[in-house]
This record gives sequence, structure tokens and C-alpha cells, in this order.
Amino acid sequence: MEKAKKISALILSAAAALLFPGCSGGNPSSNAAGKTFKIDVIQFVQHEALDASYRGFVAGLKSAGYEDGKNIRLEFQNAQNEQSNCVTIANKFANDRPDLILAIATPAAQAVANAVRDTPILVTAVTDPATSKLVQSNEKPGTNVSGTSDLTPVKEQIDLVKQIVPDVKTVGLMYCSSEANSKFQIDIAKKECDAQGIRYLEKTVSNSNEIQQAAQSLVGKVQAVYIPTDNMLAAGMTTVTNVLNPAKIPVVAGESGMVGKGGIATYGINYYKLGQQTAAMAVKILKGKAKPADMPIEYQKDMDVTVNQNVAKQLGITLPRALLAKASSPASSN
Repeated sequence: MEKAKKISALILSAAAALLFPGCSGGNPSSNAAGKTFKIDVIQFVQHEALDASYRGFVAGLKSAGYEDGKNIRLEFQNAQNEQSNCVTIANKFANDRPDLILAIATPAAQAVANAVRDTPILVTAVTDPATSKLVQSNEKPGTNVSGTSDLTPVKEQIDLVKQIVPDVKTVGLMYCSSEANSKFQIDIAKKECDAQGIRYLEKTVSNSNEIQQAAQSLVGKVQAVYIPTDNMLAAGMTTVTNVLNPAKIPVVAGESGMVGKGGIATYGINYYKLGQQTAAMAVKILKGKAKPADMPIEYQKDMDVTVNQNVAKQLGITLPRALLAKASSPASSN
């Protein structure tokens, strides 16, 4: 009788596993049939580049068969450009214990990485994860964090300044002093300016209220301005160009969304495609085929030239034909 009870229990357990595979527990990356994965997303601030990276991530997941409301559940949180909000959201995610976290932009990534140690984290729109202390190295992260970098070709962007303003003597370098990703790019820009014999004048901001004054302080002192992929200035780009464009000072920016807000040109990455690239990494994790610790930080190889011909006309600048031949407009960059 006891043996018969054990056999019956085994049969019932097997039947339950077949009928309710999502209740079997185990590794979140097992991708068992019927499992709904929870993915928490934190974005530092709303602007075109970061928005595009999130849209690309969602589209990339969908093309791989992972769709919100079906077999994944996405929770999106925007920190509204506040580091304190990043910390609050990161702590919430730590308590939620999702299957995967996506952090968009360096401040958001740093907050999540500090709060969550046992959940796979992918980052995107982070210029240098190693410098930001998110990973042990970009080649072998060695932590629960990996993802995609938005490192732009700064050298080529400074070359753009020279192409657009051939007689440039001094270029203004604007960035947020608290963004590690911006400082990393500005250091490269300084070296390139030195190599090309261009003087530079740095103007930093620590909050959005300082942007207009910083831009005004460059008028009459520089012939062009360079802004990297800086989140604060990307969100406040219209404030910058409302000051500099009437003064006939072109702004070469780090990404196409900033060109759409009054910059004159960029040579940079496509954030929508970067989001798709990050989604491909996420799929490997959800399927249990890879772990962040062993996944090198990925970079985008193909760059886009974007120009704003309306701004060029407003500034009285004739853009080189060679530049126009390979350029797209800001609206078509994503």
C-alpha cells in the first residue's frame, strides 16, 4: 500500500509539472515553456537618444519572440534626471528580484549595480563601463553586469568641427561635470584638439539651470562648440542652441537627437540599433546561454553622419559636398 502511494505521488507530481511548467521554480534563465520573464528597466532621463535605445531594446526582444504582455513583463521607470531617483528605483528593483534589469545611461547603471548583485544587469548608453566601475574590464566583466557602450568616434567628431568651420581657432567644450561618460569623451576631445592645433574653452554645468548661462559665456570667445553624448545637455539641447545659433556658433554634437534640436552635425552611433544589440544580449541571458560575467561589452561598428541643413542655412554655413553625400537628416537617424 505504501509503495502504491509513493507511485501515485510521483505520477501526480509529474502531471503537475506538465500542466503548470511555470510553477517549477529553478533558475530564472531556464526559459521553461510557459514562463513569463520579468524585466525591470531604469532610464536616467528622457531624451531622443535614450528613448531610442529603449525602443530598440523592446523591438529587438519582440523580433526574438519575447513580447511584453505575453512571455515577458516589462516595468519601465524614468529617474527624471535625478540621481536620488536612480537610487530609489534601484532599491525597488533589488526587492522586486526580476529575471533581468536593463539600465539606460551611466548614472542609472551605477545606481542599479550598487544595489543589485544577484540579478543579471545589462546596461546601454554607457560610454565606458570599466571607467564607471560597473565591470572589472570591458573585455571580461566578471560581475553581474554587461551590455553595450555608446562610445562615439570623438576624433572624427572633432574632425567635423574642422570641416564645418575650417578657420576655427577655439572650440567650446560643454558638458556636465558629474557625468563620468562625458568627462571620458571630453578628455579624448582635448587630446584631439591639441593634435590639430585647436584651442579649447571648457564650460561645465552641474544642473539644467546653468545651461543657458554657460552657453552665453561662450559667445564671442569660440567659433564652434562641441558637446559629447551628455545626458543633461542632450535634454537641454534646445536651451543651448537657442543661445548659440543666433550668435552664428555651430554646435557639433555627440548624437543625432541633439542635431535634431539645433545642432549642425554629428558622426555617431544609432541608439535604436544599440538597443537592438542590447536585446540580443538579453535573449542569450534569458535562454540560459550566457552570463553577464562572461559577456564582453559590445560596441557599435557602423556610424551615421547626420546633418541639419536648416541650421546650416540659418548660420550661413555651406556644408562640404562630401559630408552631405553620406549624411542623413536627424528625423531619419532612428
